[in-house]
Amino acid sequence: MHPSRSPLGRPASFRPEILGQTVLQLIGNLCFALFVVAVLVFTILAATYHPEDPLLHPSSSHLTSFLTSTSNATFRSDDVALKTGEDFLNSSSSSSNPVSDPVIQLSDLKEKENTESTSADSPDCDADGPINCADPEVFHLMMRGAIENFADIHFYRFGKPTRGDTDTSCDMAWRFRPKNAKRAGFYKDYRRFEIARSPTCTYSVSKIGDYHSGVNARKRKNKKNRGKGDPVGFELKKPTPSETPEALVVPVVGEAVNDNLPVVESETKFSVGKYLIYSGGGDRCKSMNHYLWSFLCSLGEAQYLNRTLVMDLSICLSSMYTSTKQDEEGKDFRFYFDFEHLRDSASVLDQRQFWQDWDLWQKKDKLSLHLVEDFHVTPMKLADVKDTLIMRKFGAVEPDNYWYRVCEGETEAVIQRPWHLLWKSRRLMDIVSGVASKMNWDFDSMHVVRGEKAKNTALWPNLAADTSPEALLATLRDKIDDGRHLYIATDEPDTSFFDPLKDKYTTHFLDDYKELWGENSEWYTETKNLNNGVPVEFDGYMRGEVDTEVFLRGKKQLETFNDLTGDCKDGINTCKTTS
Repeated sequence: MHPSRSPLGRPASFRPEILGQTVLQLIGNLCFALFVVAVLVFTILAATYHPEDPLLHPSSSHLTSFLTSTSNATFRSDDVALKTGEDFLNSSSSSSNPVSDPVIQLSDLKEKENTESTSADSPDCDADGPINCADPEVFHLMMRGAIENFADIHFYRFGKPTRGDTDTSCDMAWRFRPKNAKRAGFYKDYRRFEIARSPTCTYSVSKIGDYHSGVNARKRKNKKNRGKGDPVGFELKKPTPSETPEALVVPVVGEAVNDNLPVVESETKFSVGKYLIYSGGGDRCKSMNHYLWSFLCSLGEAQYLNRTLVMDLSICLSSMYTSTKQDEEGKDFRFYFDFEHLRDSASVLDQRQFWQDWDLWQKKDKLSLHLVEDFHVTPMKLADVKDTLIMRKFGAVEPDNYWYRVCEGETEAVIQRPWHLLWKSRRLMDIVSGVASKMNWDFDSMHVVRGEKAKNTALWPNLAADTSPEALLATLRDKIDDGRHLYIATDEPDTSFFDPLKDKYTTHFLDDYKELWGENSEWYTETKNLNNGVPVEFDGYMRGEVDTEVFLRGKKQLETFNDLTGDCKDGINTCKTTS
């Protein structure tokens, strides 16, 4: 054996403790190298990363089911119409009837008529005089006529008749819901009844007018504060997890809308208030989904901080919804969403009015401003701020200047976006009700996606053929009964493409009902008044919203990528499989 080596063949000077130190040093060097590589990769990703649309990839499974249709509907939330608070209410109430009022039946009217006939004296007959619309006999006749003529709706409340435009006409309003309705909420209609009278003063209904024809029976909002705005207070509270949509009021479509801007009644009330405003950022002129995702983040933070949200009601409409294919500024929030419900359910102010009051009283009352220029400053860190106004100011670098970044990270578990406060415009929903009413709420619906997708055979190889008139007739044969009213929601610009379907069905399209938003419509007049006398275009987002909502009210609903074709909604090999 070599004298300088150990029995194991190692140098005699080798010691175990030296080996341990060497191994530890190597491990330390390796860990440091991995750390440096990780930092470098993270830096590169941070510099180049552009986040996907948060509405298409939300982090909460509950939000996923809310923002995307549970029935794999072809109406994509990113390019047509986003679900809002009443949709959330609908999904939460689908298993139970959200309406507590009893349905008025014909038998109820007969009991009332029998009671009154025995207790009231018959008036003298005046066959040539004007119809007394307040006569209980006329009232019950009109109610009975409405129930008998509109078999596909349930009546919940009738208003007292008022005189029409002639001596033989009466206007009457009622609140109703479609039978087997899948959507929560009430609808209101008011129609003109032509009353015939025999020489012996026996009454009968000779004609019932079209949807919303009984204008004299329409309930008007109180005109107090009209033009000045409605007063707003500051009795706020933070939302709690126990606040569920079931406990909230359901929308009533058809009532007169009062969406005056709120104002603060006095200097004292303004000065004791606490406010939050978001300023700047890159959210403008993005899709409506993006806008709402960010807006509801700001509203959620305002509720968490117990502050009034100062909001900009002027919207930039993305080119994806405009006829000019250019972004269009100056659109009013109230064109698209129910500001009256938002104003009555949360504390909000229009920023133009706010800055006028701020400039008037800021120096006098020593109102202070707390500026935040980093979205990483969480709402939790602002909870103890005493300043009158917290302003979040966003820079020019996207995506770090998106408002919704405030609600990411640890804030996501704290700030809940108050979706239940945001409803669709009741003026637009009134158009939906008008379309459905003109089909007597007795129709089936089909959504047909064609357009650019049908031309792209690489991603949708069968779509064009599967949505041809011949293929549609073959598909509909076993799904929709012959002779039915069929509403077709489609992006096909030439609706004559579907003419072959007319041999078996009575087809309807959105543009068949242009009078509901035309120059003589209530929608046209009211939106023009909101827009300082300038007519408002019925734009692409409005069309998509109305088309979608009418489709969803069909008794049977056929969807392109669920019922009409085997192609995947997002292109080849993207179909979602169900377990």
